[in-house]
Amino acid sequence: MIIERAYAHAGSRDPGEWPWSVPCVRELLGDGLRFTAPVTFVVGENGSGKSTLVEALAEGFGLDPWGGSHEWRYASHRARSVLGERVRFDAAPGGRRMLASWSARQGFFLRAETALDALGREGLDPDGRSHGEGFLAAFRGKFLRPGLYVLDEPEAALSFASCLELLGHIDQLTGAGAQVICATHSPLLTALPGADIVEVGDHGMRRTSWQDLALVDHWRRYLADPGTYLRHVLR
Repeated sequence: MIIERAYAHAGSRDPGEWPWSVPCVRELLGDGLRFTAPVTFVVGENGSGKSTLVEALAEGFGLDPWGGSHEWRYASHRARSVLGERVRFDAAPGGRRMLASWSARQGFFLRAETALDALGREGLDPDGRSHGEGFLAAFRGKFLRPGLYVLDEPEAALSFASCLELLGHIDQLTGAGAQVICATHSPLLTALPGADIVEVGDHGMRRTSWQDLALVDHWRRYLADPGTYLRHVLR
């Protein structure tokens, strides 16, 4: 593992304004977020703050908020976030050397909505392949060395089989000493054995288990009887 705790300095802010008003951000400013496993999944409904949280962690580590590898820190036109620039880390034993200087840091930030631009900048030719194949090219070509890998809803472009391939890449990465933080809605990804799951929402942040996730329960119910859900949204 690279980091064992993330936190943020408050500074001057209006608690009623975004992002300070987001419950999980308030908790990051307070107790911070501890990491207890090489893979951490962040789950929550749309608007819960999970993408805000993982983007800030990526930026705080020195990864470009637009996405891409450590080599492109602040190379994009995307402005630095007021949260990301305040994020700090406590190093895990295996990450002390990497956190000691910006030049030593390794990793990659993959965000679904800007992935094509970022992958093109990385020389992976996203226009010459499907969206999902572009993601897989990043996993195959850039997820190689120990470092911090931050993913924001990677399942958006992936099929069932491709999600399984991603889990294989994550397993190989963490076996080599890397750490992965992934925001997701996927019950497939969150089922990775040994992964830590942090659920964000109005409560802030709390750890939970795969079988207790609301998204797992909903998918089970839907697949067993789609009509139970569809009757509420279809005429």
